[in-house]
Formats: sequence, C-alpha cells, structure tokens
Amino acid sequence: MKHLLLYAFVACIGIGCSRNMPQAPYTYAVAETPWNESLGNHRAVLAVNAPAEVVKLSFDWRRPDKEVEKRRFLIVEAETGDTIRNIQRLEVNNERCEILFGPVKKKGTYFFYYLPYQVQRERGYYSLGYEPKEEDPDKQWLAVTSSEVSGGQLPEVTVVRVESRTHFDSFYPMEIAASAEEKANYRQANLGRFLVFPEDRSNPVRMKTNVPYKWLQGQERFSFKGVAQPNEYYAFQLGVWAGDQTLKSVTYETTCLKSGNNVIPAEAITCFNINGVNPKGKPFTKQVSVAPDAVQPLWFGVDLKTNQPSGTYKGVVTLKDETGYAVPVEIELEVSGKMLADRGDGEPWRHSRLRWLNSTRGISDKPTEGYSAMSLSDNRVSCLGRTVSLDMQTALPSSINSWGHELLASPIRFVIRTSSGEKNLDGTLELSGESEGKMSATWKAEDEEIALVCNGTMEFDGWINYVYTVTPKKDLLIEDVRLEIPMKSDAAPYFMGLGLPGQETPTNYSGGWETPGKTEHDYAVSIPTSKSASWLWPFDSFWCGSEKAGIHCELRGASYTGPLLNLYRPAYPVSWYNEGKGGFRINRSGNQTTATVYSGERFLKAGEELVFDLALLITPVKKANSHSQFTDRYYHSVEYPIPGEENLKSGVKIINVHHANYLNPFINYPFITADKIKDFADEWHGKGCKVKIYYTIRELTNVVPEIWALRSLGDEILQGGKGGGAPWCREHYVTDYTPQWYQHLDDLHLGVAADASVLTATGDSRWYNYYVEGLAWMVQHTGIDGLYLDDVAFGRDMLKRMRRVMEEVKPGCLIDLHSNTGFSRGPAIQYAEYFPYVDKLWFGESFMYSEMSPVNWLVEVSGIPFGLMGDMLHGDGNKWLGMQYGMTVRQPWMTDGVVCDPQYIWKLWDEFGIMDSKIVGFWEKNPAVTTSDKEVKVTAYVKDGKTLLSIGNYSKAKKLVKLNIDWKQLGLNPSSVRMQAPAVTDFQEACEFNPSGLIPVDPKRGWLIVLSESM
Repeated sequence: MKHLLLYAFVACIGIGCSRNMPQAPYTYAVAETPWNESLGNHRAVLAVNAPAEVVKLSFDWRRPDKEVEKRRFLIVEAETGDTIRNIQRLEVNNERCEILFGPVKKKGTYFFYYLPYQVQRERGYYSLGYEPKEEDPDKQWLAVTSSEVSGGQLPEVTVVRVESRTHFDSFYPMEIAASAEEKANYRQANLGRFLVFPEDRSNPVRMKTNVPYKWLQGQERFSFKGVAQPNEYYAFQLGVWAGDQTLKSVTYETTCLKSGNNVIPAEAITCFNINGVNPKGKPFTKQVSVAPDAVQPLWFGVDLKTNQPSGTYKGVVTLKDETGYAVPVEIELEVSGKMLADRGDGEPWRHSRLRWLNSTRGISDKPTEGYSAMSLSDNRVSCLGRTVSLDMQTALPSSINSWGHELLASPIRFVIRTSSGEKNLDGTLELSGESEGKMSATWKAEDEEIALVCNGTMEFDGWINYVYTVTPKKDLLIEDVRLEIPMKSDAAPYFMGLGLPGQETPTNYSGGWETPGKTEHDYAVSIPTSKSASWLWPFDSFWCGSEKAGIHCELRGASYTGPLLNLYRPAYPVSWYNEGKGGFRINRSGNQTTATVYSGERFLKAGEELVFDLALLITPVKKANSHSQFTDRYYHSVEYPIPGEENLKSGVKIINVHHANYLNPFINYPFITADKIKDFADEWHGKGCKVKIYYTIRELTNVVPEIWALRSLGDEILQGGKGGGAPWCREHYVTDYTPQWYQHLDDLHLGVAADASVLTATGDSRWYNYYVEGLAWMVQHTGIDGLYLDDVAFGRDMLKRMRRVMEEVKPGCLIDLHSNTGFSRGPAIQYAEYFPYVDKLWFGESFMYSEMSPVNWLVEVSGIPFGLMGDMLHGDGNKWLGMQYGMTVRQPWMTDGVVCDPQYIWKLWDEFGIMDSKIVGFWEKNPAVTTSDKEVKVTAYVKDGKTLLSIGNYSKAKKLVKLNIDWKQLGLNPSSVRMQAPAVTDFQEACEFNPSGLIPVDPKRGWLIVLSESM
C-alpha cells in the first residue's frame, strides 16, 4: 500500500517503459521544483547563443489539446525573470510553433511558457480559464524585425528540453503526437484496414484522434512482452489505429498461453472493452467501433493462478474487424517471482483493479443485517413488520399492513381503457421465484384486443416492483392506462411528491409532469423548503401516509437505473409521461384518499409493446433507532478532519472524513491516501470513535490510475460532454467529458495542482462494480466503519450490494446520506428506496428551516415516517424547532459563515438521559402534550419519573400558550411536578414555569423544559 500516489503517477507518465527507441523529438523532463502554477503546466527550455534584436524559435511541440493558437505566450529570461516584450507569431498549430521574439539582451537560458492560466483557489466548479493572447508586438520592434528578416538569416533558438511542471502534468510519451506527414508516410509503408500497437500498462494510451510519435519510430507491432507474478491480475493494451474507413466492429480471439506443459487458458484472458459483467451480474458483449484515423486502445487482463508455475508463456491474440481482416499479435508473458497476495491491487500502476469492473460481489437475494427472511402463506407475503395480501385475479395488493396499520381502503388497480371501456382482465398468477429475500411471480391476461403480462417482485425490505407489458393484438387507440392507489384517509394524512413538498394531503390535486399542479385544500401548500421557491418537487414519485405507515410509489421506465435527480437529468419514463399527456390526481373524499397516475391517450400498432414500470415501498422500512440518534454524534468538517479534545468531551462518536482535505484529497477515489486513512482510523478507534469516509460515484477525480482505461470504454463509465473546465482536463482529456467538482490543492507532496473531476455515467456502468469492490477493499485495508454518501444516482440494488460487502468484511458499518434540496429537488422522495440501507439522514443544504411547516419538517426532513432520524445542516439549522424531531447540527460544520456547535444541547441530552427516553411526537394521534395554540407544538421525551418537553413556535408571532398535559401518559403526578427550563447556552436562559400557567414562546423558537416530580 506504500507510495500509492507515486505508483499512480508512474502509470500515468510511463516511467519504467522501454528506452531503446526514440519516443519524442526532444528531451522531455519534469521540473526539479514546480514553477509558479499560473505560468501553466508546460514550458520549453530555450538556449539563446547571443544577444539579438530578434531571434527565431521553431518548435515541433506536437500538442494534443485544442485551440493552441488562442493561448498566451510568455518568454522569461531564466536568471533574472525578465519577460520578453515582443513576440511575433509566424505559424501556430497543433503540430508546430514558429515565432520571432526579442530583443534578447543576453546569452543564456530562457523559458517559453505556452499555456499560462488563471489559478482558481475557491472550490466548486472551475470558472476561469487560460490567459488571453499576449499583446501585439511594438510597432517599432516590428519594423526592425522586418528589416532583419529581409536582410538574411535570423539567429535560431535551440530547444534544450521540454518540461512539465509536475509528473502528473506531463504529455510524455503518450501525448506527443505524430505529424500528419509522419502518419501518411507510415501508412503508405504499412498498409492495412487497421494497425495494432501493443503497449505496456505503464504507458496508457491517451489520445483519441492522434497517434503517439513513439509508435511510428520502429516500435514492434506484432508482439508484446510482459513480466508478471503468480496470482497477479496482469493488464496490457493493444492500440488499434484505424485506416481511412470506419471499423464497425473490432473483435478478438485468443489462444491459451503455454510454457512447456504449463498453460494459462484462453478463458483467463479477457478484453474489458468487449466483454464484461453489468452491475446486475449479467455478462455482456460490447461492439467496439473505431472512426477513420482514430485510435482505440483495447485493455486486456490475464488472470494468473496463485500457484502459476514460473516460465515464459506464449500465445496469440488476434484482432479482427467486421470484414474478417485480422492482425495477430504474439503474446509473451514471463511469470516469475513471489506470489502477489493481493493480485497487485496495492500497487495501482499495475492496473490489476480493472478486474473489479466485472465483479459480482454483493449480488444476492439474502436479507441484509437487521432484516428477516420473507414468508409466503396463501396470498400473503410478509417481510419485516409488513404484510401484503395479493388479489389473485390481478396480482396487485388488496391489503397492505405496515407495522399493524392497514393502509388500503380497497385493492390497488392497474386500469386500461379503450373505446370499449375499461378492461376487465382476470389473469393467472404463477410463482416464479422464492427465496428468503425475494418473491417473484408472473401474471398473464388477455382478451380479443390486448395481451398483458406483469412480472412482480417483492423483496425483504418492503419494496415491490410491477413491470407491465401491454401488447395490442391489433392497431388500437388506448384512451388511458392508469394506476389507482386507494388509501384509508385516516392512514394518509400527509403527502409528498408529484410536484408538492411535504404537507397535509390535499383534498384535490391535479398536475402534469412539467407544470405546477392545482390544489384545493384547507392548508397552504406552497411551503418554501428551499432557498429557491420556484423549484418543483419531483414528478416521478410520491409518498402518502403517516409516521406509522405509508406507501412510496415511483414511476419508472424500462431503462430505469436510479433516482430522477441531480446532474444526470434522466428522461421521463416514456409510458407514463406519454409526451406530456400523462399526469396525476389526488382525491380525498370521506374515508378514502385515492392517488391516481394516468398516462393519457395514445395509439399503438399491433404488436407494439409498451412497458409500465412502477415500484412501491411500504414505510417505515424499519424501526427508528433513537438511542443511536442521541449517542452516535457526528464530527464532520471539510478542511479540519481531526476532532479536538473538546469534541470528544461533548460526545462525538463518529468522524466523517470529507473529501478535499489531506486525508481524503481526491473526490471519490480514496485509495491514493489509504495509508493515511488507515493510520487515522486506527488512532481514533483507540479513542472510541468510528471513522467513515466520503466515497461516492457521481463524479470522478483525474488522479485515478486507471483513468485512461476507463476513457477507452467510451461513455460507459465517464459521461461525454462538451469539455472545458480545469486546465488539466483541457490539456489531457481534450474532448468528450463533462467537468465537475474542482478543488485546488496546495500540498505539493501530492504532486497535483488540483483535484479536477468529471461526470460519471449512470445505468449499466461497470464503475458500480468497481465501486463495490473498492468499498470492500477500503473497509478491509483501512478499517473504516462505513460511508458518507453525498447526492448519488445509482439504484437501490447498489445500496444492497454495499451493505452486504461491508457486513461481509466488517459488521457494524454505517451509512449516512446527504442531499441538497436545491440539487435533487426533494431528497426524501428521490432517495426513499435507499432508506432500508441507510442509518442516518443529513438533508438540509439549501433548506430554509425557519420557513417550514411542522408537517414539512416531519415528512421531508426528519426521516421519522421512514424509520430513520437525521441531522440539520444549513446555517446551523433551527435548534429550537429541530429538537421537535430529535435533530441537531453536526460539529463543526460551517455554512454561510456560521459554525455549527450543538455541544450545549448534547450536554442537556446527557444530563437528562434522552437516549433512554420514548419519543412521543406532536404528530402522534394522541400526543402526550398539546398547547392552546395550533401553531405551537410539543414533542415529549418520556422517561420514568421525568419528561423533557420540546416546545416549538412555528409562527412569526410571539405566543403565550397553555399546556394540555396527559399526565397518565407521562407517568407523572401533576400535584408534585416541577417544571424547569435549564440554562442552555445559545438556546435559553434558566426559567421555572407553572404547569397550569402561560408560557411565552418567541417566533420560530421554543423551549426545552424538564418535568420531574419534586422530592
């Protein structure tokens, strides 16, 4: 695990590659000491032989980046630092640069910086750029120059060497491009539909539209030689350079590799670009095409056995295109040395972790920790705390009981209506799969117009999925396809989704996918949870219920892969959306509240399949762990990951190591500093704390050693885009990427100026497989205790896999989930399917806590209706109202210049013993305490002999309220009760009240009052 960063850079710049051939027209080097970053990442070291008014530079720089002619040129005298005033451009393009400059006053060394840029030190998204072109030369100097040019030969400047600021910035050797003339000459001498260039793993192929200069300098093209160790997963490349025609399909065949009687079977060799395993564990084959004159690297892996005998193994890998044109490459792999116990994973330059892309680890139907095996009895399917009774004629739930509470008023309906009316399709139900964690069945029905097939699944966490395939037997006008969920009104007081924030369920509501809905209700519905009130809550899902029981419904498409949120903005499901004709209705009438999703009119041709996918989640998904909420206190800081003694004294038990600090500097790739994380975890485990890290998927840092192998997979893992962003990305990725989070790094020991990430892809991305294996590796090798997730977009299957691998390696690991309302537009709705596998929520970035209604707090922020609890975030939250839900902020998070410090409330928790109390919220059907004003709420934390009351005023006016106390529920004798508000710094002054008297409550504030029986 030592020196991971060095290994990463070795892999990126090609140190250790063969030096027996010319790899570039100049000497390439890395600066002994990095120069000022604003000068750019590249320079040429020039030798001027004598003072002159004007000198000429001819530099074959062979650049891979774009718009080279738009960048500023800066020439500096090395000894004095003086800049040359006048630069005249003669020819500037990607291949070469020819300029005149002067006057040069002395003989000596000069530096030519040709990519200076504006350094952005603020984290976020890189918004600056390269410096604009230099000023035009002085007219008088131009006149002198013109005279000297016409007078004869100009003094020539010599390029002594080409330098990069750091190893990580270097173009050498794989981004030194061959010229057009060199390519044409080479092609003329080496005919074929495509050429193949074997390449060691230490020199990842980088350029997509340029050929490396080194390839055309006599490199062996028909054989590859490598050295491996037993049990190593050995990686190498075959670079394909297409001719003047598109290669529509490049495939490969391989023989076994033999050394005497010993064999590496052909099945042990795979090409990651062509063969893989998707995140659901299903093998697939990709079609690889190559545009004319483009370069496509193919990455291969050889799986060596633990006891692979030493020897030189030989075989052949043959590449073919769709015409049958074939290029065989002889493979010679020398196996020797000690067995690699970790397959090579501890040294990322080996690229052995590429096999993680095809991992199936964690894929199982077995229930995760805390969940019980499912049971099936007649038509009833049960999981932890919940039972679903199925209508055997429709396969849909006729009853949903959650933790002893019935939700449905009548069976759920999936309705198809044509001109002949609503279809009454009674079908047959057949069980198709049964295990302790998953039940599956298929339902089929048809009539003279339509055939309908439904594949249904229920899993151990209370998740139910129905996938309907509607196939007309003739050309057919379908007037509507809709889903109706009729719930008992007393079981459905709250609603969230379909364009609405968390609130009381509307009496009537109707809306479309892209337009605000209209409501009729006794309560206001425009609750400003976020800073931007114009944002609408998600249209693809909704939740209806109470803190006791509820149903979350998500409308999905055939290509559903995860929540409809954040950077990815996936398309609406075609079937439900129906070009904007689909929509939603809520009707609350008497004892029944019905949520209806309709798709509207459409015409289908005979045999044209239409898929309606929907998922239900029965809530709460588990029992909330209030003891953990009050004892497992979080320390969470970006810049300062190490808690102080004062944090330990206040009860911090869990440390979240964010990214962008010295422990975890690179976003979503913690492996580089794994040694530091391990040392940190070991230290804090010794002090009784757990350590979790920021490690997600949405964006990926540029320091990943396998980044070029990932780029070779097209848009499977790294999403395409218009490029731009940080200079490093522009200089090396060049095209086809979307820049994301940027963090400037001041630690020179890291060898990188900035953590510049790009957007990753969703769907069947094999990076999910890599991520799961990476999680297991981090838990095992560093001892971390789980993850902090920040706005991700993979599906619930990933959460299950993550849970399983953590339980496998280290039981007791934790996951907490963060989301920004302004980013994901309703995190409680979007992430509901994650909740069975999450231990704690941290929703609140961009939340306006003091503007939210009690129901909005309960439904959208607290997590309580889903079996979770959470912390506040933005601007120190609202400490008075937050206590209504057992919520505080985290030490020492800072937002809007406010440092969060809940230590004084935590101290009261400890003094009272809140962790052993029973929470009786104001939202209960029979709350323990109410007030004389409906805008002032009370949550009671009840213990034997005493109770802590959280009083909160949600209005904008000061209130005087009287408490209505159910003394029996509190177990207290009113005649001997003392009512004290203890002093809590930054919260309240000490005060004593009379239980029958009036209590003043300031707007948007409240009290913490202890009721106890006097001795």
